[in-house]
Amino acid sequence: MKVTIITVAYNSAKTLADAIESVLRQTYDDIDYWIIDGQSTDSTIDIIKSYENKFNGRLHWVSEKDKGIYDAMNKGIRLSSGDVIGILNSDDYFTSDDVIEKMVAQFTDDVDAVYGDVHFVKEDHLDKTVRYYSGRIFRPWLTKFGFVPPHPSFYARRTVFDKYGLYDDSFKISADFEMITRLCCKHHLKMKYLHIDFVSMRIGGASTRSWKSRMEGTREVVRACKNQDIKTCRLMVYMKYPIKMIESLLIYK
Repeated sequence: MKVTIITVAYNSAKTLADAIESVLRQTYDDIDYWIIDGQSTDSTIDIIKSYENKFNGRLHWVSEKDKGIYDAMNKGIRLSSGDVIGILNSDDYFTSDDVIEKMVAQFTDDVDAVYGDVHFVKEDHLDKTVRYYSGRIFRPWLTKFGFVPPHPSFYARRTVFDKYGLYDDSFKISADFEMITRLCCKHHLKMKYLHIDFVSMRIGGASTRSWKSRMEGTREVVRACKNQDIKTCRLMVYMKYPIKMIESLLIYK
């Protein structure tokens, strides 16, 4: 089973090598790695080129303008050849070297997608866990409160995207929420939870950068739910933040 991993980059020179190295170290060999760059102006392309030979033909990349992160992810899906597809952000990295191997082992014939856990770290202290985000509690009815499996741990079969569509790039912050909600609530995808920590994420992504971005993300979550006839409102979605604060204090696994 070939696994496509897609990394979207733009002026990502500061962190991209960590992401690439974590893919390179994976114990699973059949990986199709795509880096979709949005015409970076820093040394991002130089970093990508420096790793090409190390991947022995498994690393592919393009650098051209796009319409945003989700448009770039869709481009990666269309260009790739994997049987299973997932996303690794340019400022994130796999927590251990056997993540992909363990994930692939869960794909029995009756499983369409696999997801697990992730954790957030401080940018200047990668060994300091800020919050542990577990997919263990996820149930489809929790989408009305803004809960879905952690997107960086979500791997789905290519046939899922072929049949049910890609990211809706009219969502600028929460297209990942919209897609997973569409798949699990509308199309009733057969998903399996794997109790491992997939990815270490530096805090400060598009959806967590500021309260303004969180508010915009919440508006998009409400819109995504309404598109799937899920009754919710901003107040219900805001309820997830106290739960996340408690989770941060517990940092459970």
